[in-house]
Amino acid sequence: MSTPKLMPLAVALFALGVAAIVAMFIAGERGLPAWVFAAGWLLAPAGLALGVFSAVRGARPRR
Repeated sequence: MSTPKLMPLAVALFALGVAAIVAMFIAGERGLPAWVFAAGWLLAPAGLALGVFSAVRGARPRR
């Protein structure tokens, strides 16, 4: 994958993770399926890491 393709994926992963975290707060963290907790715990940090990687990779000068 090239850098321009990574950034939208990173934004989507981060947004899904944040949406899962917001859903946990709205629901009061009771009665939610396990995938909501896993999504909030995994997707937001993965999207952030992928976004940082994409930005650093895109900022490097070409050889």
